[in-house]
Amino acid sequence: MKRKVVSLMLVSAMVAGMLAGCGSDSGSSKGGSSTETGSAAEASSSGETADDKSPITFEYFNADGKNGNWDNPVAKAITEATGVTLDVSYPVASQGDAKEDVALMIANDEYPDMIYAKGSATDLYQAGALIDMTDLIEKYGPNIKKMYGAEMEKLKWSQDDPGIYQLSYAGVNQKTLTTGGSCQIQWAALKENDYKYPKTLDEYEKMIKSYLAAHPKTEDGLDMIGITMSASDWHWMITLGNPAGLIADASPDNGQWIIDDEYNVHYKHVTDEEKEYFKWLCRMYNEGILDPNFATQTDDDYIAKVASGRVVAITDAEWHYSQCEATLVADGKVDQTYVGLPVTLREDQVEKALLYQGTTVGWGIGITKSCEDPVRAIKFLDYLCSDEGQILYHWGIEGENYFLDDNGQPYRTDEEVAKAQSDPDYHKNTGIDNYTGFPIYGAGSYTEDGFPYTPTTKESVIANYNEAEKAGCEAMGIEMLTDMFPQPEEFELLPYSALWAYQQPQELTEQQNTISDISWPGLVKCVSGTEEEFDANWDNMVNELEENGLADTEKAVTEFLATKLVNTDK
Repeated sequence: MKRKVVSLMLVSAMVAGMLAGCGSDSGSSKGGSSTETGSAAEASSSGETADDKSPITFEYFNADGKNGNWDNPVAKAITEATGVTLDVSYPVASQGDAKEDVALMIANDEYPDMIYAKGSATDLYQAGALIDMTDLIEKYGPNIKKMYGAEMEKLKWSQDDPGIYQLSYAGVNQKTLTTGGSCQIQWAALKENDYKYPKTLDEYEKMIKSYLAAHPKTEDGLDMIGITMSASDWHWMITLGNPAGLIADASPDNGQWIIDDEYNVHYKHVTDEEKEYFKWLCRMYNEGILDPNFATQTDDDYIAKVASGRVVAITDAEWHYSQCEATLVADGKVDQTYVGLPVTLREDQVEKALLYQGTTVGWGIGITKSCEDPVRAIKFLDYLCSDEGQILYHWGIEGENYFLDDNGQPYRTDEEVAKAQSDPDYHKNTGIDNYTGFPIYGAGSYTEDGFPYTPTTKESVIANYNEAEKAGCEAMGIEMLTDMFPQPEEFELLPYSALWAYQQPQELTEQQNTISDISWPGLVKCVSGTEEEFDANWDNMVNELEENGLADTEKAVTEFLATKLVNTDK
């Protein structure tokens, strides 16, 4: 029998008292040197006792700006276990975009005790606002070290500055239990093909056309659409740009880039493989398979089309079209929901949707130089990283939000699951998974005793399959839909995290924005022009990219990546 996790309901009550705050400046260097951080720690009398749970309040800025303050059952249980109360604030000046709020902090040289700044962490780092937590973690962070394990190296800011200024918010040891793949097709189409799923772009095309020929209209008399996209705003990256890298280059998601075996960075939208892919899209457009409105419709228009059941195939990220699937299921159109496919341009390529790129760094929680008690702050973060803290944060209160079976394994009642899925205020009211920025284990990861850190497990995913997904798995002889894809163990762990998630210097970001501003309309023109015009349109786009510093940008991104590599001789 697996050892039960100690119930969080039984944590002893803490002695009440006046709340102590953190606010005045303490020493820092560029984020705070380990020497200065250590001095601050030693000077912190309240943090020297290992089991100190006296009341203390920390100011916490959460750049995501959602889900209320520190007044729910999970928050209260965390306070009970640590003595720490968080005074949570959100973006005000910028109405949801933290950049302006962070800029004001820097201008005034005044900071909260802890901060999750999303994409503004570089600004804080350059201003010397974040302390280096390395020594604090070494002395007071056993659970932090356990959580990140071998990937602690990736938390270091750079090879030039090995300090740790943030704990990554992305789920550690995240398992990909669901995937939209690079391409999706309606279950109805796959069913008519006897569940023989396509693996190449050519096979994908044949299946789309075959289904369209047999079903030119919906039951409501609407014209079926072969493929559609959302490319009139930033969603072009999701439906037009990113799939190209996955399908044509068979590359993991590194934003606009592909990275070779020597860790050189190349712009993906100029490769020969992508030229072939976009030429294929151009042909689909001219044959009427690709929606003629793919580049002009709003994202709401796109969502409405997909949710209607009219669209046979999409190239999208699962998080973007999941709301459509919920609508289709509610409308009794389960066969019009989508199955993700391991499609690549050629048979010899390996689809990498399940490749684990390691802990995604760049966005996370840090302690600022304004915190008067960094020891208590790091102990608080260490508690959040503990098994007890993680189970509390992800599962909630034992006996209320979840229960333990005879084997010590957690489960939620049907009522609780329904509430979590339907109540928009569920996380706010319970505190479960409520505070963006906290360090967390990812879905599908377990304690040493086999206790799942999150309710999202292999078993829960399978149990929640809709009828089309269950029938598909049975027909294909697989347990999970991800079994169609090359498995994570087939890939080596990369010595870098996903490139898009790193905190990059503003100048480099601006260079990449310039490239994107050329590629977006350029690719749209390539796809929506005639087949005879394609080569000229492609060459014009590439020439414009080169004239606007593509080679210099590739070099700059390569040099940036070199500062982030771990466990290599580079």
